[in-house]
Amino acid sequence: MRITLLAGGIGGARFTRGLLHHLRTSGIDADVAVIGNTGDDIRVFGLQVCPDLDSVMYTLGGGISEERGWGREDETFVVKGELANYGVEPTWFGLGDRDTATHLVRTQMLDAGYPLSAVTEALCARWQPGVRLIPMTDDRVETHVVVDGEETGTRRALHFQEWWIRYRASLPALAFVLVGGDTAKPAPGVLEVIAEADVVLLPPSNPVVSIGMVLQVPGVREALRSTAAPVVGVSPIVGGAPVRGMADACLAAIGVDTTAEAVARHYGPRVAALPAGADGGGILDGWLVHDGTGSMASDASAVDPLTALGIPTRAVPLLMTDVEATAAIAAQALALAEDVRR
Repeated sequence: MRITLLAGGIGGARFTRGLLHHLRTSGIDADVAVIGNTGDDIRVFGLQVCPDLDSVMYTLGGGISEERGWGREDETFVVKGELANYGVEPTWFGLGDRDTATHLVRTQMLDAGYPLSAVTEALCARWQPGVRLIPMTDDRVETHVVVDGEETGTRRALHFQEWWIRYRASLPALAFVLVGGDTAKPAPGVLEVIAEADVVLLPPSNPVVSIGMVLQVPGVREALRSTAAPVVGVSPIVGGAPVRGMADACLAAIGVDTTAEAVARHYGPRVAALPAGADGGGILDGWLVHDGTGSMASDASAVDPLTALGIPTRAVPLLMTDVEATAAIAAQALALAEDVRR
């Protein structure tokens, strides 16, 4: 079996870990490819940082800080403190000492002319994540956030990381722009692992700034609409709220309600015919929502309207409380994919 995932950071990484656990314990032989979001990438302190790629690599390779969900376990922040003592900006973005080694290697290789996909493959040779991790593009792209300026009637754009980390998404976003996205090309292997997949999964990653940015790379959405594989998504919204992060602030900026049903409608069903070569339209063949198990409210009311829309939907437990619970979610996603394939 060949499985391809489009992933952001923490949610995508943890879901993929659960998927691998399910495949291993069930004795299923599968090749897994993860297309990682690079819109979050930022050049800081002279280093190229790829937060989402690193979250996947560290999580699957056993080096992630489980408490934070990003960065390295047993991390120290001596260099961060020394940079602050020198007054080096930005003070709101800090790198751990262990994590810095990854960014040093990445930056040296990029500056030497290696594409990001080759650099990522080289970094993964150490971590052995058990998947083929591919950046969505080798071209330099950055997600910027348009917000109101300090004076009435003015607007300004911030790098997504500044909006997310420094301001904690407290500045109302007016738009998200993938700078460089119009001319970016899918990295080598991206279109192939979609076209050749038996199943394509959308983990519970941010639908706007994670998976949404992958979909903005020219050719990716069209590849998803053209693949013979069923495309099944897992809702990142549970009980009307994001389980982690601030996806609600992102959804509000694009006029999408913070509900499991609204996110599925945003992705759209893969049923409407489009002219050949068109780069738009829905991508979903199936959708998982939360059944109300645990402390979060049920989203089961979305099942009937989404199924009628053309997105077969199931309500199952969606809280990724541990690896076993996450593996069960992945199993449900694969089961739904098999059913919609028939």
